Amino acid sequence: MSEVRAAPEPRPGASTVASLSPGYFAVVMATGIVSIAADQQGFHGVAVALLWLNLALYVVLWALTLVRLGRYPGRVWDDLTSHQKGAAFLTVVAGTNVLGSQLALIVGRSGIAAILWWIGLVLWSGLVYAFLAAVTFREPKPDLGTGVSGVWLLLVVSTESVAVLGVAVAPQIGVHGALFVALLAHLIGAMLYIVVIGLIFYRWVFFPMGAEQATPPYWINMGALAITTLAGSGLILAASSWGLLAELTPFLKGTTLLFWAFATWWIPLLVLMGIWRHGVKGVRLRYDPQFWALVFPLGMYSVATTKMIAAIALPFGGWIPVVAFWAATVAWTITFLGMLVAERPGGR
Repeated sequence: MSEVRAAPEPRPGASTVASLSPGYFAVVMATGIVSIAADQQGFHGVAVALLWLNLALYVVLWALTLVRLGRYPGRVWDDLTSHQKGAAFLTVVAGTNVLGSQLALIVGRSGIAAILWWIGLVLWSGLVYAFLAAVTFREPKPDLGTGVSGVWLLLVVSTESVAVLGVAVAPQIGVHGALFVALLAHLIGAMLYIVVIGLIFYRWVFFPMGAEQATPPYWINMGALAITTLAGSGLILAASSWGLLAELTPFLKGTTLLFWAFATWWIPLLVLMGIWRHGVKGVRLRYDPQFWALVFPLGMYSVATTKMIAAIALPFGGWIPVVAFWAATVAWTITFLGMLVAERPGGR
């Protein structure tokens, strides 16, 4: 790989753009999925308001990202090729596709959603392989204990987001072609989860875990399965549009229920981790961009559970997405207010 010269260090306080987290598009992911969950629960006005807010957030974050890329390309390159930070860039893929899903599902703007799907697909193709190539070929490498975290599961989330939006915009793009891409993305995302979660679970059990390492992105352990459940459910509900999906429906129903069951299994363990981190170890609760990686899985669990109940015709469990929706709404509100306070001038 060609060497990119690092940009000069900014003066203290001169720019927050230089230190912009590569994972800040998780704000768009979280806001978008809470909006969709609100619409599912009958709060259409709230869903529309969050959609407009999300459009503004998306534009602002793209502007900041492009400015950062232009002014500090070395920092962007260092982040992208980092084991710890590189996967966070995939939030732009998932954020783009979640925003597209909002537009298609809440206000029926499927044409714009289809454009965002193509943008998300191109971004996914470039960022996934850039990150994986970088961490494969770079030297020296960190050990597993410091190199891998829940952020790596954005490989899964971004891939499954392509599947979710692909199903939603299939009529605009071409039903069979879009559904085929969505099916492939769903299967690839499921396999990536198996690979990455094995590394994460091994890291949890056999490497020291300090409180400062038990960060909110580990909630993506659950969130990645939730979006995989959502993608599978969407494919099941679209089975009447394509014979191959109809033939695969029994397989998709079984795997979708498997993904949802494992997502549910994660929740108590993740709650215990939070209690241990903040209650036992005394880590102070204050705003950090990483908390958006906790909000998104909660909202996604609500949306995915609602869709799965419809896809496999479960006659019970309707209360589960309601509880998850309110938990996600509270988490989103607290995190958003924390962001407003922390990111204001002089707020940190």
